Amino acid sequence: MTTNPSTTAGAASPLAPEWLQVPADLNALHEPLWAGGVTRNDAGELAIDGITVSELQRQFGTPLFVMSENDFRARARAFSDAFNDAFADICGGVDVYYAGKSFLCTAVVRWVEEEGLRLDTASGGELAVAARAGIPGPDVALHGNNKSDGEIHRALDLKLGRIVVDSLAELERVAKIADARGETAKVMLRLTPGVHAHTHEFIATAHEDQKFGLSMAGDSTEQAGLSAAEEAVAAATGYPGIELLGLHCHIGSQIFEPDGFALAAEKLLDFLAAMQTKYSIVLPELDLGGGYGIAYTPVDTPRPAAEIAQAMAAVVRSKCAELGISAPRISIEPGRAIVGSTTFTLYEVGTLKTVRVDTPATGKPGEPGDSVTYPRRYVSVDGGMSDNPRPVLYDADYSAILASRTSDAAPQLSRVVGKHCESGDIVVRDVYLPEDVAAGDLLAVPGTGAYCWALSSNYNYLARPGVVAVRDGSARLIVRGETEEDLLNRDMGV
Repeated sequence: MTTNPSTTAGAASPLAPEWLQVPADLNALHEPLWAGGVTRNDAGELAIDGITVSELQRQFGTPLFVMSENDFRARARAFSDAFNDAFADICGGVDVYYAGKSFLCTAVVRWVEEEGLRLDTASGGELAVAARAGIPGPDVALHGNNKSDGEIHRALDLKLGRIVVDSLAELERVAKIADARGETAKVMLRLTPGVHAHTHEFIATAHEDQKFGLSMAGDSTEQAGLSAAEEAVAAATGYPGIELLGLHCHIGSQIFEPDGFALAAEKLLDFLAAMQTKYSIVLPELDLGGGYGIAYTPVDTPRPAAEIAQAMAAVVRSKCAELGISAPRISIEPGRAIVGSTTFTLYEVGTLKTVRVDTPATGKPGEPGDSVTYPRRYVSVDGGMSDNPRPVLYDADYSAILASRTSDAAPQLSRVVGKHCESGDIVVRDVYLPEDVAAGDLLAVPGTGAYCWALSSNYNYLARPGVVAVRDGSARLIVRGETEEDLLNRDMGV
């Protein structure tokens, strides 16, 4: 066995994944990963709209989610403008629903409304946030595969613009509740078109073997020749308490390639035309969901909103012409693509440890030959899987950068880990950081606006971090960080 105590400055570590390159400059910011307004100041410290990370830590502590309000608004406008322009000649424009499950608070709901978007919710709790923020009910949608009676009643109380129904049983329940109230529920049917997105299995949501939606396969019900999707259309037309608006699908998340979106749109338009012919009904709306990817690492290449919009518009335009039908009103549901890159998480470094990892001399496990030992450094921070469970849930990759200063030290392959009692408590699996990173330094992890705070927990009784919104040189809390007192207040004692 040969020991290699360090890698040559600038050389890649054999322990690093193939996609990870040694940065030419460890202090540089890879622009697609960061919100607009994030820079290094003249002293080398990371700043957002001129506010340094050390000042943010002094005011609000760490860990801390730091969000650019201007960047959120700009991304929301970009989606709205791009899709409205692309679909103007097809269906008069597009209704853009911000997917609140990615990150939601009352301030964000107000930004969404002010930028002309609508809001997609997925639970009674998210509806409560929407109601407190004051967004009009007709601009809100309710999703979910297992809506409670209470959530359905709340949706009707708020006069929501749409309830996205996920199953035949739920359709019947919504119809009965609406009928008992003497009201009409505006409903869309979520279909599973069987399109496999290029994404992680757990976030691909349009194939058959999963919990969401009504299957379009012809053998999916006990009625010969009828799919669950068609049976739902037929049933909906017979319920007096249901106004069937149209169809919905969502093929997954963190998708870069347009093929899946195009195929799903074609399949749903085929189905819509078939239903129009068979049942003499016109379904006026089609929601093509969300799932547009963002950059988490330098090798991620997300498509601009305008490029996505033009590609989808071309498919809808040509397919409607082929079918000889009028185009339905299109809606989409971006969440991550709006909020993900607006935010970075700020951590303080604690303990550091370097371990030695044996690797075959050939670099190929299982091949004969002496092994070579290479170093991997573990950099522990004051958060972890309680504020970002995505790496352990989805094997998600992130990036990190030394934020409180610059450094001329050599790159060291590092693993940023949290403080929880789990070996899988990894924030950034592989990243090159300067060799001189030390306790007390601040690290910033970009791209944490979506599904990090929303999935956060109190594991090991850690309090969930606050969320700070920065705009034009001013920072304010939009979600207060929890305290130990908050956690203990729910403990009812013996």
